This record gives sequence, C-alpha cells and structure tokens, in this order.
Amino acid sequence: MVILLTVLTAFLIGFLSMPVLIGAFKKMQVVDKPGGRKIHKNDTPSMGGIVIVLTVLLTSFIWLDLSQLLEIRYVIAALALMFFVGLRDDLVELSPIQKLSGQFVATFMVVFMSDIRISSFYGFLGVYELPIVVSYLVTFITIIGLTNSFNLIDGLDGLAGTMSLLTLSFLSWWFISVGMESYGIFSLMIVGSVFSFLVFNWHPAKIFMGDTGSLSLGFILSVLTILFIDSNGTMSSVSPWKFNAPIASGVALMIVPIYDTTRIFARRIRRGRSPFAPDKNHVHHFLMRMGLSHDKVTITLGFIKLFFIALIFIGSQYSDYVMLPLIVGTALAFGARLDAVTLKKVKSIAKNSPPVLKGKFKKAKHKPVLDEKVAEHMQMSDN
Repeated sequence: MVILLTVLTAFLIGFLSMPVLIGAFKKMQVVDKPGGRKIHKNDTPSMGGIVIVLTVLLTSFIWLDLSQLLEIRYVIAALALMFFVGLRDDLVELSPIQKLSGQFVATFMVVFMSDIRISSFYGFLGVYELPIVVSYLVTFITIIGLTNSFNLIDGLDGLAGTMSLLTLSFLSWWFISVGMESYGIFSLMIVGSVFSFLVFNWHPAKIFMGDTGSLSLGFILSVLTILFIDSNGTMSSVSPWKFNAPIASGVALMIVPIYDTTRIFARRIRRGRSPFAPDKNHVHHFLMRMGLSHDKVTITLGFIKLFFIALIFIGSQYSDYVMLPLIVGTALAFGARLDAVTLKKVKSIAKNSPPVLKGKFKKAKHKPVLDEKVAEHMQMSDN
C-alpha cells in the first residue's frame, strides 16, 4: 500500500503542477524556439525538470521516515545540486568546465559520503577487489560519463523520460526485493514524477525537461545503477535476486545512452571532427530518417531497452564472461542493422522524391523552370 501511495503521490503532484509551469513559461515567453538542430516545430516551454525534481524532493519528505532520509541524505543533496547546475545551464548557458565542476562535486558527495562506488570487477578478468584509488577513479568516470550520455539522448519527445522510466522501474523493484527499501521507495518516487512529466512530454510535447531534467535524471540513474551493480556483485550467490553478471546487467540498464554516445563519438572522430561537435547523427535521428514519427521512435527504443532487460533475466545465471560480450555484441548488431536499413530507406526516399527542377537544361543560357508546387511553396514562405 505504501508503495502504491508513494507512486501516486509523486504522480499527482507532478501532474497538477506541470500545467501551472507550462502556463507560466508561456506567459513569460520562456520557450525553446525551433531551428538549427532542433526538430520541434513550435515554441515550446522547457525546464520541465523543475517539476520532476521538486516533486521527488517533496515526496521524499512526505513518505520517507527519518532513518530512511538519513540513509540517502547525500544522494538527495547531490540530486539537488545537479538540479541547480541544470537550471543554471538552462537559464544562462554554462561552459563545459563549469558543468563538469558541478557534476564532479555532486559525484564526490555520493562516492565519498555515501560510499556508492564500483568496489570490484566481481571476478571478471580475475579482479575481485579494486584498490581504493582505482575504485574512486572508475566510479567518477562512470557517473560523469553516464550522466552526460543520458543528457545527449534528450532530443526527442518522450525519449529520455521513457528510458529513465523503464530503468527506474526495474531498479525500484530490485532494491525493494533485496531489502534496500530507502533506495527502492526513492526510485519509485522518481518513477511517479517522470510518468507525470511524460503525460505532457509525449508527442506533440507541451514541455521539454531541459538540462534541468536531463542532467538530474542522468545523474541519479548513473548513481542508482552503480549502487545496483555493486550491491548485486557483492551479495551472496544463494540470493534469489542475484544476477551473476553485475557489470553486464548495469550496461544493459543504460544500453541506449551508452551505445548512442559511443557510436556518435566514434563517427565524429573517424571523420576528423571533435567528438563533442553537435550534429544530427544520434540513433533517434537515424530512426526519424526512416520515416518514423517521434512517438514511434520512442516506442521502438523503449522495446529495445525492454529486450536488453529481458536478456539479463534470461541470462541471470551466467557470468560477465558470457553476458558482457552478449550484451555488447547484440547492441553492435542492432546498430549495424539500423545503419544499413536507414541508408537503404534514405536512398529509396531520395529516389522516389519528385525533382525540384522540371525539365533539363538544353543550353547553358536557359534558366531552370521550377515545378509549380515548389514555386507555390516558395511564394507562400516569402509571404
């Protein structure tokens, strides 16, 4: 009953608050305008992450008792810090160094204060315990890397919200099942809050989460995923909730942002560009070039995410020696197939598209004659 009320409380607070924020931002003209790499067509309020995070914080103080709040106090404080970093970036764009500094401090809080870290490779490659310095370094790189990877997939209506909803639903179930109720209930609060946001963010979106939401969600997902990996990896092998491939399981939970960021960085470097140079070559962009709409792209990637979660259940008895190559290999196979199908579809669309110019040049001095429909469209645009 408490679990149901927790989710319901977070959902209702977010659901009732979001229209107020949308109306206020529209009145103040605090909107994200279309153009450039942006694929939305209308002025749309952003910073929906304000309601997401504040709903989670408020619900935490309603439903968590004092002992539970004390257990996760540094995680809550770090989430609040990431919220302000994202909010500042939405209002006045921060430099990469400033954003990384904020992420570093928030990561420091959960790693050193809450001792949430990757303490081992859990037998993979023969490593059962990492030196403390290596453990801290690996954890810092992982949290900051995953946080920014998640931030990069927030480019489509409903996509980031759906990915986080699926991951957090799994994590909340697992934490509660193994007796980590504070983290399980906290995860459920985020589930309810994100679900209420998706009501307004589903295509056509009435509001975007902005960096306020994507950085905050990416950070908390990274922290909770690392907590899952380490808790799962160090628990007794006789536990019915143990996945014998903790690293592969964690990768599967964050497979979409991990694959998308790795792929996009590799493509940019291969073409001699900076890996941080923005473009429209993300996975969701490729799916849209195949002719899929916003909601179909989100649903497609959601089912892919569910497939990988199902994979770790099916292979729960196998170690990382089996599951990690399987997870990575499957992701690469999906990606290669996606690239091939997209290229074929784009060529087909280009081949079947009507020509812009009607007729051919017979002499160099002749001017091209525009197709009537194209000319009419250009005239309307000029007006």
